[in-house]
Amino acid sequence: MSQRTITLIDSQSDTKVELPVLKPVLGKSAIDIASLPKKLNLFSHDPGFVATSSCESAITFIDGGEGKLLYRGYSIEDLCEHSSFLDTAYLLYHGELPDKAQSAAYLKDIKHYRMVNARVHNFFQGFHYDAHPMAMMTGVVGSLSAFYHDALDITDASNRYITAMRLLAKMPTIAASAHRYRLGYPELYPQAEDSYTESFLRMMFQRPGDDYEVDPLAAKALDLLFILHADHEQNASTSTVRLAGSTGTNPYAAVASGIAALWGAAHGGANEAVLNMLDAIGHKENIDKYIAKAKDKDDPFKLMGFGHRVYHNYDPRAKIIQKYCYEILEHYGNDPRMELAMRLEEVALNDEYFIERKLYPNVDFYSGIIYSALGIPTNMFTVMFAVARTAGWVAHWNEMITNGYRIGRPRQLYMGSAQRKFK
Repeated sequence: MSQRTITLIDSQSDTKVELPVLKPVLGKSAIDIASLPKKLNLFSHDPGFVATSSCESAITFIDGGEGKLLYRGYSIEDLCEHSSFLDTAYLLYHGELPDKAQSAAYLKDIKHYRMVNARVHNFFQGFHYDAHPMAMMTGVVGSLSAFYHDALDITDASNRYITAMRLLAKMPTIAASAHRYRLGYPELYPQAEDSYTESFLRMMFQRPGDDYEVDPLAAKALDLLFILHADHEQNASTSTVRLAGSTGTNPYAAVASGIAALWGAAHGGANEAVLNMLDAIGHKENIDKYIAKAKDKDDPFKLMGFGHRVYHNYDPRAKIIQKYCYEILEHYGNDPRMELAMRLEEVALNDEYFIERKLYPNVDFYSGIIYSALGIPTNMFTVMFAVARTAGWVAHWNEMITNGYRIGRPRQLYMGSAQRKFK
């Protein structure tokens, strides 16, 4: 950390305070304001935490201006080309990519833990037949602490690893069970020879009494999407996992809170909203009309899949997905929404309104099209996101516990009534 400081002067009392400036390995420096309440009886105000660093982390780095995403120092482009999702999950948790032996042992652990207690499936019976899969995911994942309470001592590193493996391994099984429950299909357990994404696809789509052959292209595409969604720094759901975890609660409860946060349309639900938007636009001839609606501040219509809280350049994940879209659609048949999406992107990127505001396509713009091509229903899109993001959630949770932590306790500006007497 640098010894640079910033001097803050209170104009009312003429008090001067020296605040240290913290310099990270990459990215912008940050002013350490922890001493403000004690020295000046003040605290900072930052709605939405747009200019506040909530923690120190060594997991993921984003350069929004350059459109750069790194996991533990490795570019997302290199990982998508050379790594697998499970090796990427190993990297996020352990800090280094696994060698062949470590990768094989990790896969063995995942296969060992991906079964769920048979009584967990009883939970699904309590949901209405058409309950949203994310509602089921939130409830079932939160219940896991009642079934796997043998490793809930979060101060023990080996217990944390076991719990992290259980969450990462069981998430596809729970997700596929939610899908099958809605369809009225019987439960299907993982097969030992299947890879992580092969197992997920089989549990999702194998019909009772039918043989099912996993398409290697589908498994590869899903693995790629999982890498892209594995982590994204201190986003809303990851921050929620950290905040819940800072109370010392069990990790299943913390991750369940992350799933609930991810469900929001402004977060993980955005890829579902993109397809709904494309369906609403309908045809290329309607694009200009909807572009005008998006620019009209009095019109409730929003152009979903454009812009990002962090990226002020083209989302690097969107570039990678766009390339795979063509391969997927060529194999599974063209989706007219892909042609519509491409034309919409072209129009938006040549419109001064979007150029000035740096509203580029983000990862959600194309991911829904790939999920749709793979036969995954729209209501499962955010579930797919949750399965992938579990890798990042458990890595951040473990990092927080390992490094030491304080319970999260944001402050507020109280704008209500002053003290008054009861009448």
